[in-house]
Amino acid sequence: MRVVIIGNGISGIIFSKTLRELDKKIQIDVFAKEKYHYYPRPNLIEFLAGKIPYERIFAFSEDWYREKNINIQLNKTIKKILPALQEIELHNGQMEKYDKLLFASGSHSFIPPFKGVDKWGVFSLRTIDDAFKILEYLESHRKVIVIGGGVLGLEIARALKSRGAEVEVVEFFDYLLGRQLDFQGASILKDQIEKMGIKVHLGMATEEVFGNNEVKGLRFKGGEELEADMTVIAAGVRPNINIAKEAGLETERGLVVNDYLQTSESTIYGAGDVVQHKSRMYGIIPACFEQARTAAYNILGQKKNYEGTIPSNTLKVAGLSVTSIGLVNPEEGKREEFRKEIRQEGIYKKIVVQEGTIIGAIWMGTKKGIDHINRAISQRKNIERWKDSILEDDFDFSLL
Repeated sequence: MRVVIIGNGISGIIFSKTLRELDKKIQIDVFAKEKYHYYPRPNLIEFLAGKIPYERIFAFSEDWYREKNINIQLNKTIKKILPALQEIELHNGQMEKYDKLLFASGSHSFIPPFKGVDKWGVFSLRTIDDAFKILEYLESHRKVIVIGGGVLGLEIARALKSRGAEVEVVEFFDYLLGRQLDFQGASILKDQIEKMGIKVHLGMATEEVFGNNEVKGLRFKGGEELEADMTVIAAGVRPNINIAKEAGLETERGLVVNDYLQTSESTIYGAGDVVQHKSRMYGIIPACFEQARTAAYNILGQKKNYEGTIPSNTLKVAGLSVTSIGLVNPEEGKREEFRKEIRQEGIYKKIVVQEGTIIGAIWMGTKKGIDHINRAISQRKNIERWKDSILEDDFDFSLL
C-alpha cells in the first residue's frame, strides 16, 4: 500500500513516524511545498531571537528520513487531488497514485484587509523564508510594531526585542492572549511585558499602514497614529483548504473529518491545522499530535477514535512562564472560579471547577504543580475537597 501525505509540518511528520512504527513495509511519500525538511514552528522564534543557529531549526537529520524509509519530496506544490482516480497532480503536471492520502496542508498567516499591507516592511511569520526576510529588513529598520497580542505576536515581539529593536504591540481586543487568559491574568502579563521595554496598546483597531512605498507607521480607528519602520502581522491563521474544496471534499471553516479523522472521501484522511472536527478547529500542537497518530492507526484499519483535544498552551514571555489548559473563561452558570495572584512577582493561578470537577486552569509565573493540574483536567478529576486550598503555595499536588 502506498500512503501519500500532503504537507511536512508537525502533523504530516508525526503521522509518517507513527505509520512506520506500525508498519515496516508500507510505502510512505511526503510532498512538501517548502524546500526545507520539517522544523517545529516554535524554533522559528528562537532563530529570530538569535538563540539558535540555522542548523538547529530542523527536528531531524536527512539520515533520520532514510532510516525510517520515509520519502520526502521537497519544493513540490500539489495542484489538485483527483479522488475518483486516487491521484494527485503536482504543479508541473506530474501525476502520483495513492492508496490512502493524508491531507495535512496546515494553515497560512491571515493578513487583515486594511490599507497599505502591500508596502515594503510589512511581514508575517510562518516559514523559514519569512524569518530570513524579517531579519534582513531589521538590519536597517529598528522600530517595529507587531499587530496582534496573541501567542505568536508576543513571541515575535520578545524575539525582536532581544535583537535590540524598539518594539510595540497593538491588540484589537482589550486584553492580551484572549484565548488563553482572563482579564486579570492578562493584566499581570502586560505589566511584565512592559517591564522588558515592550510597549503594549490595547483596544486598537488598525485601519492603515501609511508611508509612500515603505512603512512609516500605522493609523488606527479614531485617527491615532504610531510611527514605525516595519510591522509584523500576527493576526491568526487560516486553513489551506482550497485544493480540498476543488476536489469536492466536505469543507466548512476547515476540512471536515469524522472521529476516525476520515474526510467525506473514504480514502482521504486529515490532521492538523487544516481540519475541523465536530465543528471545532484547534490550531495547537497537542491536537496535531493526537490527530496524526489517530489517523495513522485508522489508515491501517486499526480503528481508533479521536475524541477531541483539551486546549493547552505553554509559552514564555518576558521570562514569565504561562500555561493555559482547558476552559479558562467560562460563561456564567454552574462553574466556580478560584484565583490567587502575587502581582509584583508576576504570579497568577486560576482554576475553573464545574460540579467539583476541574475543567480549566491558568498557571503564570510558576510551574509548580502544573503537570498534576494538567493530568487532573485530562482525567476530569473531582477536586471538590481541595478546591479552596489547591492554589496555596504549600499544597501537596501528589494528592491529585
